[in-house]
Formats: sequence, C-alpha cells, structure tokens
Amino acid sequence: MANITLVDDDENIVASVSLALESHGHKITAYHDGAAGLEALEASPPDLAILDVKMPRMDGMEVLRRLRQTSQIPVIMLTSRDEEIDEILGFNLGADDYIHKPFSQRLLIERVKALLRRTGADGGEPEPTGENASKAIKRGKLSMDPARHESTWEGKPVKLTVTEFLLLQALAQRPGFVKSRDNLMDAAYDDQVYVDDRTIDSHVKRMRKKFRVVDPEFDAIETLYGVGYRYRES
Repeated sequence: MANITLVDDDENIVASVSLALESHGHKITAYHDGAAGLEALEASPPDLAILDVKMPRMDGMEVLRRLRQTSQIPVIMLTSRDEEIDEILGFNLGADDYIHKPFSQRLLIERVKALLRRTGADGGEPEPTGENASKAIKRGKLSMDPARHESTWEGKPVKLTVTEFLLLQALAQRPGFVKSRDNLMDAAYDDQVYVDDRTIDSHVKRMRKKFRVVDPEFDAIETLYGVGYRYRES
C-alpha cells in the first residue's frame, strides 16, 4: 500500500516492524544508522518515515532536523527514553507522531494506518477533517488547497507537515472563532492517538516560524491563554 523507510539500529526491531508492516501490504526499506537513512530519504522520499531517536553516526533528531529542510513527508519517531523534553523537541522539529518503546506491533500499525489515511498515501483521498475540509480556503493573505496539500502566504509557498496543515486548516475554516486544544487534536489526529496540550503548542509554534520566514510580521494565529487559538483574517 505504501513505501515506508525505517531507520533503527536495533536489528530485532527492524525485523519485527518490517514483518508486521509488510504483512499489511507495505513495502519497507530499512537502514541501521541515521546518516545512511537520511541519504536514502533525501534521494528517494517514501510515503512515510519511521525514525529511531538514538542511533549511531547521526541520531533521529538530527535526521529529522535535516530532513525538514527539504521534505515534509510524514514522520513517526521511536524512542526508548520516556522523557517529555525529547518528545517536545521532536514535535518542534516537525515530527507527526511519537511512539515509546517497547510498543505493540498493533499500536504501530494503527498509527501508520492513521497517518497514511490523513495524507492519502493509503491509496485513497486525503482524509477530510471537519466542515468543508476538502474545499480550498482563501483567508486574506492565506491560501490553502487541501487536495494538493499546498499553502501559500501572499502567493509565496509555505511548506507544512501533514499535522501542521490540518491544524491550520481547522483554524482558517472559521476565522475569529476560538479552537480549544482539544478541538485541534480532534482535527489533526486519529481518534486512537492521544497527544497532550504541549504537542499542539509545539506544532503551532513551528507553523508561526515557517510563516514568519516569508512574512516577519505574520500574526494571523492568535493565542488565547488558557483557552486555545484562533485565526485572525487580515
């Protein structure tokens, strides 16, 4: 169904994850260190990447950081460290999902399925979220085309990850209306995936940085402390 690149230095995890995903029809290409994985991801981008955080030569965080300079492919991070700061850093760098080791193969398969469904890489159309989710959006300087997963600001392209795009889409559909973090979680994540408030905050922070690259005065995403976020149409 999808081409998936797996980068993990643990041969047992590579073998078990590959077998589980291949049994669901996916094609798996595996690498055992970050540098080799990054080279492959840049040369031939897959539909989805799964990166271990702790690896030789180049860790998963550095792979993700460099990958996000050129690509917005969906990324799931794997980590054996149950440290909140690592998870927040991963989301700040542009990860779409995070799974802690040890994990069940069923959990991983469901997370992969959900992410591929959101992008349309499962062979279907990208999954609509919310009212009129598949329609193009024009809000002041912002234009969004969900069918092509494209967003622009004053005509200049802004590359967003799948999660970032869905969050912005949920906000821009109803400018002026406040979206709580729970509302945004529902818009961007599968029902079986739980993320905390800090994850949403990390994604919003990263979105703002991307828009401020093309417009240093960008302020269309407003924070209402203790409540949530809203899109202000300029």
